[in-house]
Formats: sequence, C-alpha cells, structure tokens
Amino acid sequence: MDFRFNDDQRQMRDMLRSFCNERIAPKAEQRDHEGRFEDGLIEMLGEMGLFGTYVPEQYGGTGQDIPTYLMTVEELSRACGATGILVSAHHSLCVDPILNFGNEDQKRKFLPKLARGEWIGCFSLTEPGSGSDAGAARCMAIETDRGWLINGTKSFVTNGVQAHVIVLFAVTDPDNPKRRMSAFIVEKNTPGCSIGKVEKKMGIRASSTTELVFEECLIPRENLLGERGRGLPIALATLDGGRLGVAAQAVGISQAALEAATAYSKERVQFGAPICNLQAIQWKLADSAVWIAAARALMYRGGWMKQRYMDEKNPSLRISYSAEAAMAKLYASEASSRVTNAALQVYGGYGYCQDYPAERLLRDAKITELYEGTSEIQRLVIARQILNDPQWVTR
Repeated sequence: MDFRFNDDQRQMRDMLRSFCNERIAPKAEQRDHEGRFEDGLIEMLGEMGLFGTYVPEQYGGTGQDIPTYLMTVEELSRACGATGILVSAHHSLCVDPILNFGNEDQKRKFLPKLARGEWIGCFSLTEPGSGSDAGAARCMAIETDRGWLINGTKSFVTNGVQAHVIVLFAVTDPDNPKRRMSAFIVEKNTPGCSIGKVEKKMGIRASSTTELVFEECLIPRENLLGERGRGLPIALATLDGGRLGVAAQAVGISQAALEAATAYSKERVQFGAPICNLQAIQWKLADSAVWIAAARALMYRGGWMKQRYMDEKNPSLRISYSAEAAMAKLYASEASSRVTNAALQVYGGYGYCQDYPAERLLRDAKITELYEGTSEIQRLVIARQILNDPQWVTR
C-alpha cells in the first residue's frame, strides 16, 4: 500500500484547497445560520467537476479513483461540513448504485447529468419505522401493466430538497423475506412524489434532510435498478461506499477544528503568554493530530480496498472492504467528536459562542456518528467479520 498522492493528485488537492479557502469556507457560517446553500453554489461545484469525480469519462465524469474522491470530500468538509455531505451523498448514495448496478441504458440516461451536477442525487432507504432495521421497510412498489406503483413515506433523506434523482428502496415481495425489497430510480418530478417534513437539525444545517412521500407514484418498469428482490444487498453495498464518504467528511471537519484551535491558541494570551505555551493546550493539539492521522489512514485504506474491489470484482474483497469502510467510519466519526470538543475547550468560553467556528464544527461532527449506520452498527459489521476471520485485519 502506498497512500502518497501522485503529482496530479497533489495538484488537484492544492487547487481544490485554494478554491475551498476562497469560495466555500467564507460562507460556511452563513450557510449554517440560514440553513441553506447560497444560490449558485451547486452550479459552481458542477463546473469544477466535483459531482462526477469517479464517474468514468464515457458517462461524463472525470474518471478519478476512489482515494481522489475521498480527498475531495475531505477538502470540501474542511471548508464546510454541509457542502462536503452534499457532494458525498450525491456520489456515494446515488451515482454509485447506478454505476454499479444499473444497466447500460440507465447509466447513459442518468450518469451524465448527475456527473455534471445538472441533476443532484439522493438515497431513500430509511422510514419512520425502520432505521437500522432496513428490512422492516413498509414503502410498497406494486408491478402493474403501466409500470411500478409506489406508495409510502421515506425519512432522513439527505439532499432531499436539492435532489432530482432518487435511488429508492421499496417492498416488492412482502411474503419473501430473502427477496422482499427492490431498488428503483425515481425522478423526483414524477407525479405522486413530493417532499414532506424538512428536518431542523443540530448541525450541517445547510444540507437538506427531508421526508419523501410517494402517493400512487407511477414509474416506468425500466426504472427497476438491478434484479427484483435484490434491493437489500444493493442498499448494503451502497452504504459501504457512503461510510467512506462520511469518514472523509469527519476527517475534514476534524482538520478544520485542529487548524482553528491551533491558530487561536497562538493568538490568545493568558498569564502573559500565548496559551499554546501551556502543556494542557499542547496535549489537546497533539492528541487531536494523532486522532486525525489515524482516521485519515483508515479512510484511505478503505478507499484503496474499494478501488481494488472495483478494479478486480473479487467477491472476497467486497466482504473485506465492507468491514474496512465500517472501521474507517467508526473511528473517523468518533475521533471527530473528540477533536471538535477539544478544539472548543481550547477556545474556552468563546468556543461556546457563535462568533467562533468551534461550536459549529462540534455540531457538524456529531452527525457523522449517526448517519449511514450508527457507531453501534459499525461495530456489529466489524465484529461479524472478525468472528468469520480473526486474522482478517492483518491481511
């Protein structure tokens, strides 16, 4: 394994960091306060090619590898956590399943506009009564002579307001527990599809989180994604990639918190000297740096494993990559909560005030422990792999 960036990746990172510092970071506080993305942001990100990072060039993307995509999400999240998840959820949860499970007609219809950012994507699995227990979903899709008729309500849909394309999971065979659910591609402007409740959240406030309501929503038969009855495996495979995106988001938020706390510790004078001279402050900065470095290493290891799986299509790599993604997401998210809390402590009372970024970063970090599988679910995924192969982590 060599996680060093090549010259092209370093050049892209430097360009992206400069762009984020100039165009994304200065409005992070405004987005948080207003609870929305400013006009023109999505178009600007699309012009940068940031909505099709690992989409093959033949489908309108830039054809980068997974580590480059993770670097992109980290840099965006370092500037603004909500902007990071806008791009991450679009890629990991909508583009990815169409790319991996869609047929050629579906890829040619949806991927070019998704890659250019003309369409934004979202993922619709969770329901009011089924969170971690995705198999308990009740949203129904009934096959008719005219197509698939969908009824039900989905919740906690990231990008729900901005999205044009939904990867939806609905029950098609309620009496067959092993093949109960199927996946579909739904265009949000389809009659019968509407936005329900828009959640008011603790953090990542500019990122929309909504209900999606389906009432007699009729979609074409050809919008079935993958095989009928294979919805749950498609959902679980998709979430693996999503977890790497969340890990990258968490690392970016952590990096922003460390940089902010370090700068403040050099400026803040107490007892006649900058507080960075105090051992108590130095230890917080040192611990944070270690946590970030470890999280970033796990993130890139997971990205490397996913790239290997995409290149080789080896089923054994799929199982290992799933657990690697869970490890990266678990550690990076919990580390981000520690790092942002330590950063707020460095600021002292000022950290609790909205004039400084520490409290926003702490609020943004918390969600990374919750969505795309809670920390508890990640531990179950990891434990299952260890019980199956105790030496897995050494390979």
